[in-house]
Amino acid sequence: MLSVSSFNWEQGCWSSGKPAEATLCIAGDWAPIRGFKKIIETDPASIYGDLGSTIQSADLSIVNLEAPLSDQGNPVCKSGAVFKGESRHIRGLTFLPFNAVTLANNHVFDFGPGAFKDTLDLLEKNKIQWLGAGMSIEEAAKPLILTANNLKIGILNFSEGEDLTGAGKNPGVMGWEIPWLETRIKALKQTVDCVIVIAHCGLEYIPFAPPYVMDAYKKLAEAGADAVIGHHPHVPQGIKFHKGVPICSSLGNFVFYQDTNLYWRKLGYMVKIGMTKEALVSLDLIPYQIRDHGLAALKTRDQEYFFTRFKEISLPLDTKKGIADAWNGFLHYYGKEGFKNEVAMIMEKMETDPKKGAAMFRNRLTTNQHFYHWQDMLTRMVKGELETSPSWAKKIAKEWLTRMDKKNQGHHE
Repeated sequence: MLSVSSFNWEQGCWSSGKPAEATLCIAGDWAPIRGFKKIIETDPASIYGDLGSTIQSADLSIVNLEAPLSDQGNPVCKSGAVFKGESRHIRGLTFLPFNAVTLANNHVFDFGPGAFKDTLDLLEKNKIQWLGAGMSIEEAAKPLILTANNLKIGILNFSEGEDLTGAGKNPGVMGWEIPWLETRIKALKQTVDCVIVIAHCGLEYIPFAPPYVMDAYKKLAEAGADAVIGHHPHVPQGIKFHKGVPICSSLGNFVFYQDTNLYWRKLGYMVKIGMTKEALVSLDLIPYQIRDHGLAALKTRDQEYFFTRFKEISLPLDTKKGIADAWNGFLHYYGKEGFKNEVAMIMEKMETDPKKGAAMFRNRLTTNQHFYHWQDMLTRMVKGELETSPSWAKKIAKEWLTRMDKKNQGHHE
């Protein structure tokens, strides 16, 4: 059984010793924006570097499309940045190609339902399957069934429905409906060989997923998911093994350029899962660096360093206390000053751009990641416990949020 003790921390992998009947490669956030926009348009092969062959070697591959691909539309008013690629950027997905994309994220509706519908039409035209969002709740909630070598793999995808984008009567993403997902997993297990859940959630940039995320992931594992894979925080987070089920908290960025030299925002990892009709038989984590010209797999000492640190952020997830301590370390680092600065920033935006400021405040009150952040921090402050976290947890939180990599290339300390 896959567990903390059976996982090879030095190489980031696990194998039961049985040959896989099918393999699935799962990658994180993909968007043709900023420094990668022109590269994807003109030379899509180069953006993947030496990871391209790894993705192509899998029987199936899936990535999180975190922007509409459309030649029309106007940006919506929302709490954060807005992204959009054009229809020509589909070449970045068809080059490999990816078999499917997940759409339950906080950017796919950045240019409204029209641009989103264009995206669905473009994916269908190019024979790329999709899930996690739709023109109705029924479409957004529908699982995707992938087949390879006579194996049927059921995929479910959900997010937190940031900026009130959860599907309902209107188009939207599959939102935070954990009891529904538990029921759906149990039903899906009766018709497929393997169930993979892919989530887009959690607080950005921090090294450990919040307790509410880990609680949800464990429930999905207990419902019958064979693996739970997360993204959205834009940095790599650790792995937990719950009753033999691997839970990857966050893959970090993938083809998603951020103009920064912050070290951990420039690293991520893909997951390659080997399956038979009976069970998962292998799990490989494939770390890479995000450079200005594209992605590059980590090699030798850089890979060794990555997995050393990955183990450090994974082991606390093995216990409920470790998860709480890790979260409290971030709250301690963020502290009263962090809260005051965030509120001041929102209030300043309310003066200069009232609609944007209102969207920012609304999102803090209605989205889990912000709600639990503020609620838990303020509660600890009321109890006089804010500054009582373990020193290791605060230290790692500070590093993930502030460590710079001046070389912007393979580097470790």
